[in-house]
Amino acid sequence: MPLPAPHARQHLHTRAVVYRGYLREDGLWDIEAEMTDVRTYAHARSERSVPPGTPIHSMAIRATVDDHLTIREMITASDHTPFDECQQGVEPLQQMVGVTMGPGWRQAIEKALGGTRGCTHLRELLFNMATAAYQTVPVYRGNLRAQAGLPESDNAGPPYHLGKCIAWDFNGAVVQRHYPQFAGWQPLKKVGPA
Repeated sequence: MPLPAPHARQHLHTRAVVYRGYLREDGLWDIEAEMTDVRTYAHARSERSVPPGTPIHSMAIRATVDDHLTIREMITASDHTPFDECQQGVEPLQQMVGVTMGPGWRQAIEKALGGTRGCTHLRELLFNMATAAYQTVPVYRGNLRAQAGLPESDNAGPPYHLGKCIAWDFNGAVVQRHYPQFAGWQPLKKVGPA
């Protein structure tokens, strides 16, 4: 379903973002993210001459994760940046090694790399790496389990994605069709100390 026809306009900027997931021969997983910003006009705010069609930003991150989505290694490249100082945003990403892509992911990024501690564009790439990792690792492992005739996971509770969007509402039709055992499911309330 395309967008409605726009008003007359001039194309000025393209940001392209791509995420890819890979299974490595050693059993770990590589999640890669790439981002480029390209303008249709010469960029005047940079300290370099950036002609039309040349990236003002071109950055990539490779996070190597284990089966639990815990980062084991982080590699980053910033091939095009508007300022030499932008390269200082690469090293702080090493603080993400050991962090798990799951609940609290965005808060962990902000704590380690927020404000002037890191590069805003690399942070933006990191935010959605967790979604790409989830689409890669547990989904593929679940597919292999299904092919082997096993349940989707060893977890007795619902899959992580249930209850996280309108389609996967525990009280919705999709859960009823695909996970009837969790239709209407309610998480247990944690009881704190008295």
